[in-house]
Amino acid sequence: MGLKQELKSIPNMLSILRLILVPVFLWLLLNDYLYSALGVLAFAGFSDWLDGQIARRFNQVTELGRVLDPAADRLYIFSSLIGLVINGNIPAWLAVAVIGRDVMLLVVYPILATHGYGPLPVHFLGKAGTFALLYALPLLLLADLWPAADFIVLPLAWAFAYWGIGLYWLAGFIYVKQVRDLVFGAKKIL
Repeated sequence: MGLKQELKSIPNMLSILRLILVPVFLWLLLNDYLYSALGVLAFAGFSDWLDGQIARRFNQVTELGRVLDPAADRLYIFSSLIGLVINGNIPAWLAVAVIGRDVMLLVVYPILATHGYGPLPVHFLGKAGTFALLYALPLLLLADLWPAADFIVLPLAWAFAYWGIGLYWLAGFIYVKQVRDLVFGAKKIL
């Protein structure tokens, strides 16, 4: 399937729409349109789920989609972290803990390219960590919007955040090991 055809697939169009909405979401978040920001984030989460379902069910999984989908997830996570730190909703260490893992991978992935390899397949733990973070961040925002439910929402939000950070880093170390194994000739990739 050529790039033009890949761009026309419904899952990829949904991913592109999610990417286009990232700056809208961040602008809403930073300008205290928190309900609207939460709505955009909820739409992004739903469309992420929907594009995956469509891609698998109708055999529309593409190389472009394998790049666009995680890129959109990362950008929503980063923009959520940046906006929530600037607004004072979350401590800066949370943003540093999450973004630090991706900085580590930014150093490792060029090594793959110099040895002729493309991106590694997404590991289940990476998906689980991303899933947990994509639940934690809207819940942290919701806790700010709905203080009466702090006793329920906040512990749940932080549970997802801690699990997300742990799984995110564990997946990061697995990716580093996979890169090491590829570069130094080990046979098995997880």
